[in-house]
Amino acid sequence: MPKKIDPALRSQAVRLVTRHRSEYSTEWAVHVQVAESLGVSRESVRRWVAQHEIDTGLAAGVTSDEREELRRLRAEVKRLREVNEVLKSATIFFAGELDPRNR
Repeated sequence: MPKKIDPALRSQAVRLVTRHRSEYSTEWAVHVQVAESLGVSRESVRRWVAQHEIDTGLAAGVTSDEREELRRLRAEVKRLREVNEVLKSATIFFAGELDPRNR
């Protein structure tokens, strides 16, 4: 499981990239510099910036809120399927108990 990064560190990385983007010849270069200065990986900085751009409407994609909603709904569907299986088993059990042929 990925380690939890402080949200303040993420927002600082995004701010630094946004603020200093014009000072570098490539997006990759600014990501490398910010990553080194904050002690995180360049890929993490790239993903944080990309997600920020999606969340603010600058890029297309699934927003953080939508992703969280999907995660919540998937967990709920899983739980409901498990409950449904228990109810099906109980129905089969009690139907067998009530069947006059089983007496």
